[in-house]
Amino acid sequence: MNTEKETIKNLRRVSVVGTSCSGKTTFAKNLARILNVKHIELDALYWLPDWVERPKDEFLNSVEKETAKDAWISDGNYTRAREIVWRRATAIVWLNYSFPRTFYRSLNRTTRRILTSERIYAGNRETFRQAFLSRDSILLWVLTSYFEKRRDYTKLLDIQEKPSDKEIFIFRHPKQAQEFLHQVTQITI
Repeated sequence: MNTEKETIKNLRRVSVVGTSCSGKTTFAKNLARILNVKHIELDALYWLPDWVERPKDEFLNSVEKETAKDAWISDGNYTRAREIVWRRATAIVWLNYSFPRTFYRSLNRTTRRILTSERIYAGNRETFRQAFLSRDSILLWVLTSYFEKRRDYTKLLDIQEKPSDKEIFIFRHPKQAQEFLHQVTQITI
């Protein structure tokens, strides 16, 4: 078992993963703030204005550049970038929340973003049409990808086969994640 000091040392470069709308960005921003390190939002590196996807090579180059730094907290589920991020990560946090909780969060977040015209990633905005009447709907994406992503992370982060050089944290409820952030705050004071 790691000491508190070793745990903090292992939080130098952290990849926060989970299904879409599980709260990765919020958790990663909070952890980055507590540890006073850079927050890398993979969605912000991926999306261009008007919801245009950044070309794969450009995206991976951006990920390479951002994760080459000594300390950071990243969030995102990009399979194409996973090898880069995880190779450099010293710890992985998986927000492994239930489907009802995650779908509820996706509905809440999407509705809020539509009603407030919140700008996200390269100035993009979610619209009613995009969210509820499109094949590119984030709600549809959550419905169709949740169980596959969860199955993938279960295999990838199997405690029996986890890389020995990485600390793995799995939270099944937001209270566990909040308690972890509280503990990290206490250790860093």
